[in-house]
Amino acid sequence: MRVIGAGVTVDAVFFDMDGTLVDTEKLWFQAERSVMRRLGAGWSAADQENLVGGSMSATVAYMLARSGSGRDPGEVAAWMIDTVLGLIAEGFELMPGAAELLAEVQAAGLPTGLVTSSTRLMADAVLGGVPGGDAFDVVVTGDDVERFKPDPEPYLMAASALGVDPARCAALEDSPAGVASATAAGCAVVAVPSLLPIPPAARRLVAESLKQVDLPTLRHLTASS
Repeated sequence: MRVIGAGVTVDAVFFDMDGTLVDTEKLWFQAERSVMRRLGAGWSAADQENLVGGSMSATVAYMLARSGSGRDPGEVAAWMIDTVLGLIAEGFELMPGAAELLAEVQAAGLPTGLVTSSTRLMADAVLGGVPGGDAFDVVVTGDDVERFKPDPEPYLMAASALGVDPARCAALEDSPAGVASATAAGCAVVAVPSLLPIPPAARRLVAESLKQVDLPTLRHLTASS
């Protein structure tokens, strides 16, 4: 537990990956459209919205149901992973303000965690291109949990790994599923909506971008009741 300011503590800061730390949602959309073409069906922005913040298994199940294909789910998941990894290798952008906030948090000596529904392979590929990405104290991926966001398990696992109280942690998210997961775990939440709206709530700040967020913001939000 680290003290930041008089009498106020923040135990850790957790970052979601896709759409929060890095601008990969558009890469997922490209990959989904590509895979759906292989399945003989189309794909729309509305389809992508149904999957924001979800797991690979949920994505594949939706795509198979949408296309009516009898392909093996494992095969379709492999197509998705290969396609997205190829797009990541071509380069990606960080979300506005993400690099600056991560650097500020890490410079203050706060424990940080990455909490993502993406696979470990995806997380490793992305973090290799993120300044400070190799310095996360814990990384929880979709491969590590039995229950995905919006279940609180991912955030509870991250907090447990660091030995911190979720109620004294801040989580940064972009999707309703991610916000629900972090909230259910007891975290204060900064929501930067990507494709779907997220309403304000107790111990939740809704921001246009992480450029509006700094350590004092997180300190105030985490300390609020």
